[in-house]
Amino acid sequence: MKTVSKLITAAFTVAALFFTTNVKAQTTPANKFDLNLGIETGIPTGVASTFNTFILGGTVRLQYGVSNNFALTFTTGGDHFFTKDMPGTNIRYSSFGVGPIKAGFKEFFIPNIYVGAEGGIGREVTQKGFVGGATKLLIEPGVGYANKRWDFGINYESLTGQNDNYGFVGLRVAYGFSL
Repeated sequence: MKTVSKLITAAFTVAALFFTTNVKAQTTPANKFDLNLGIETGIPTGVASTFNTFILGGTVRLQYGVSNNFALTFTTGGDHFFTKDMPGTNIRYSSFGVGPIKAGFKEFFIPNIYVGAEGGIGREVTQKGFVGGATKLLIEPGVGYANKRWDFGINYESLTGQNDNYGFVGLRVAYGFSL
């Protein structure tokens, strides 16, 4: 739990530094599409913390500015859960990943600082591909800092269903392009 607290504190510190050093306020341009490519890392929670050490993934997010302070998002990508060794052995648990498909929003309540949420499905990918993997309900609230090109976010991704619920606290760093 100490690691999670340190990750959250570090991310808020980075967001505060960017906010205080940026003089021009940039939110999200109205009636405009943006595409950003992100890298995510996180610490597993729930059942996943028993078998996994950390998560690493990549995402592609399409964002449409409804107004200068509100945007709709559509995100997909993949997250890989790095597994631990089974107790008393040198054998690792079976690795797996999650392929998310989610839609949501970002609301800029202060210039460059946003709160957002996404929801959708996460399809588990096992060593056999999609065979044997469950489809989970995915809910992801988060906060972040974004300017014209960069987006730094902290989120909690919750995956529920099929009698095992898990998730992760994550940090997402993305670079964006105007379309």
